[in-house]
Amino acid sequence: MNVAFRAAGFSLIALSTSAWADFTASPEEARAIAKEAYLYGFPVVEMYKTLYTQAVDKKSPNFKAPFNQIGNTAKAFTAKDTAFVTPNADTPYSFVWMDLRAEPLVLTLPPIEEHRYYSVQLIDAYTQNFAYLGTRSTGNNGGHFMIAGPGWQGQQPQNIDRLLRSESNIAYALYRTQLFDEKDLANVKQIQKGYKVETLSHYVKQKAPAAAAKIDWPKPTPTMSETPDLFRYLNFMLSFAPTQDAEKDLLARFAKIGVEAGKPFNVDSLSAEQRKPLEDGISDAKAEFAEFKKTKVDTHEVTSGDFFGTRDHLKGNYLYRYAGANMGIFGNSAEEADYIGYFVDKDGKPVDASKSDYTLHFDKGALPPADAFWSLTLYDGKNKLLVANPLNRYLINSRMLPDLKLDTDGGLTLYMQHKAPAKDLQSNWLPAPNGPFYGVLRLYLPKPEVTNGEWKMPLLTPVTPQQ
Repeated sequence: MNVAFRAAGFSLIALSTSAWADFTASPEEARAIAKEAYLYGFPVVEMYKTLYTQAVDKKSPNFKAPFNQIGNTAKAFTAKDTAFVTPNADTPYSFVWMDLRAEPLVLTLPPIEEHRYYSVQLIDAYTQNFAYLGTRSTGNNGGHFMIAGPGWQGQQPQNIDRLLRSESNIAYALYRTQLFDEKDLANVKQIQKGYKVETLSHYVKQKAPAAAAKIDWPKPTPTMSETPDLFRYLNFMLSFAPTQDAEKDLLARFAKIGVEAGKPFNVDSLSAEQRKPLEDGISDAKAEFAEFKKTKVDTHEVTSGDFFGTRDHLKGNYLYRYAGANMGIFGNSAEEADYIGYFVDKDGKPVDASKSDYTLHFDKGALPPADAFWSLTLYDGKNKLLVANPLNRYLINSRMLPDLKLDTDGGLTLYMQHKAPAKDLQSNWLPAPNGPFYGVLRLYLPKPEVTNGEWKMPLLTPVTPQQ
């Protein structure tokens, strides 16, 4: 297999099982480059895994829709959903995987009621959020929005509200529509019916351009994100993303270990002397992240707002981009949502519901400040997915406040533990697995006091479990 084709002005080559690119780096240099390339490429490859299961593999339980069509999930996420880690269960998703090689797409949004939050997060192949549509950015009145790839040079139709460009010809539109409660599901379904996706030629009722060549999508492997095999998938995905000027020197350096857009990369063709520094470099990258998470993330010195956003926002910080993809891929940019991770308790110890129960207390008048809504969701620390539990309760959010029990002083205490608390406290219980877990507090459209530090997040307090 070694099929070549052309798209968007550059040549793409399907992955080969027998050939691979040149390896010119010394062992010491290869180790350093592999560390850089792994941090750089991990988000791209993690994105590919989601792309494959949602838009390519029609037998996958997570398949949503073919390219350039919309797939709606008319339910909140549960523990059975495994397409990507740390999903939120407040906003049923809609999904569009965009192939922009032949022509742009037009996304049409319907008008919806003012008090409901919705958004369309536009993500390029690097997992960078290059633009948003919806409540914050374009309002709730709907409209027609054109998404174009890097090589498109046509003219914007007059009735298009906004033209947005992706750095890559493969991109992702991730829709979130706020669900108030189970009774509200029919309303969300109706809104989702109003989400439309069309090619530009169909939208303007003109003849379509020549179709882009068929893509030979490589099948994911279980360890593709953890070993030098990652570079094989990275080379494939980079073929859809013309090199940015700011990264030309970086990509030239990567080429010394065979990481280069469109080039085959076969790990089995490497000698032991070549493979070892790549594995060591990947281990170095993982160790750097582990230390960074412990000293910067778990202590809240850096926040989710640092990890997600545009290329300009990230400023070439590939460790940050890696952190975002590792802990919660496709997270929102800071202005759209703020994420507060609860990985450790107030004493800095990793949270583990097999060893302790935990409480999270908000003082009266000090609930999370958000213009849309806030939500606290619990995840299994081992697989980063929602926690299966007999209540089918994965979160507590601001819409649920009337049903929660307030403290005598007017504050709010939430209980995160494996076994059920006392009956009169169960309305405030977030079931945890019998082992490590973590929580994510999401604030949609966070108020200024969040970003300026005026509002102080409470910390998890360990409590001796009842016997």
